[in-house]
Amino acid sequence: MLAVSLIFYAWGEPYAVLLMIFSITINYMFGLLVVKSTQPVLQKTVLILSVIANLGILIVFKYSSFIIINLNTLLSTNLPDPQIPLPIGISFFTFQAMSYVIDVYRKDGNVQKNYFSLALYISFFPQLIAGPIVRYKDIDKQIRNRSVNYRQMVSGIQRFLIGLSKKVLISNVVGELVDNLFIVSMDYWTTGISWLVIICYTLQIYFDFSAYSDMAIGLGRMFGFEFLENFNYPYNATSIRDFWRKWHISLSTWFRDYLYIPLGGSRCATWRIYLNQLIVFFLCGLWHGSSWNFVIWGLIHGLFLVLERIGLGNFVNKLWKPLQHVYTLLIVMIGWVFFRAETLSSATQMLTIMFGSGAKLSGYNLSQYITPLLLIVIIIGVIISSGYPTKILGNLENKYKHTKNMHIIACFKIACLTILMILSFSSIASGAYNPFIYFRF
Repeated sequence: MLAVSLIFYAWGEPYAVLLMIFSITINYMFGLLVVKSTQPVLQKTVLILSVIANLGILIVFKYSSFIIINLNTLLSTNLPDPQIPLPIGISFFTFQAMSYVIDVYRKDGNVQKNYFSLALYISFFPQLIAGPIVRYKDIDKQIRNRSVNYRQMVSGIQRFLIGLSKKVLISNVVGELVDNLFIVSMDYWTTGISWLVIICYTLQIYFDFSAYSDMAIGLGRMFGFEFLENFNYPYNATSIRDFWRKWHISLSTWFRDYLYIPLGGSRCATWRIYLNQLIVFFLCGLWHGSSWNFVIWGLIHGLFLVLERIGLGNFVNKLWKPLQHVYTLLIVMIGWVFFRAETLSSATQMLTIMFGSGAKLSGYNLSQYITPLLLIVIIIGVIISSGYPTKILGNLENKYKHTKNMHIIACFKIACLTILMILSFSSIASGAYNPFIYFRF
């Protein structure tokens, strides 16, 4: 599996696989040094060096251009842009490597003396390039001792197919409209088009991210690994705080355990708690990409978490529940504008158009973009992202678990998965970005 994982990564990033092997090697050594150091001061020194080394790799390969561009702007200098290619998945495998050494230091996990086992943990291909971020202590025992049985294999295949279908049949379809309209100048956008774009992007990013997590969890299960869930229907949240309990769970818990709590968490002065949250989400935004747009996206979430802690949360909790969802989705969608736009100016322009002041009367006709296919996919996406179909199916399975009706439910699931499999793989085989391109509505 280690060999396959390295080949998988080298297939897309031939040179970067050497960087990943270097990261594996130094973190393997740091882990051993932490355990072998007899003095707490030496252990802490090794830990600090490991954090500096890992963050140094991340800064050089992901943020060097961003830092130099901002230095040139701030200091009116003319430093050359190194234009270092960004290795795929560097944020994910770097965070995993850091968490390993930190857990060993905290005695939350066992040191791995087998180099190849640690290499498999950091490079395991199902979740290597898009997560979820897997904590070493969660799969330590599975690396050393695991088994694969019929139920795991079937469950893994089902989960993989669901993830693949979410990506191909929903995310790609709504994403095609978003990409096409972002190519066009916003001077021709109307308020209706801007809202259509952000609704589609809101669905696109959820079904994209959660699809990769589903496929990673499914593939891991096929090989005997059980990864923790990474998404729990975040668009069904009733507050921003609730949203971050359900969105990219592995990332939010990583920042909580390795940054927020060490900064003092919630056990410090009130002003410090607010500052800690803003620092965490500043860095969370920067982790997603080397752009001020991502930083602002993170700060929007951090700001509303602070406001909810101050008193906004109590006000929101008293609202009618549908209004709680509206509040949450509105903040989330405003944040997605900055996440998707290429520049700050295009993000602010899109927001002004969304709320009416920047709309163009001579813009494109909204009806030419809302095709029957797109409308169907949006409706299906909204229904699935609400979590209710899964909840209803789960209740039916529990209710009829030991009856003959269970066979009907099982056949229904098999039929649905078969249809999803045919549509997904036929789309991939044809090379069509839109899987329904050959269908006419």
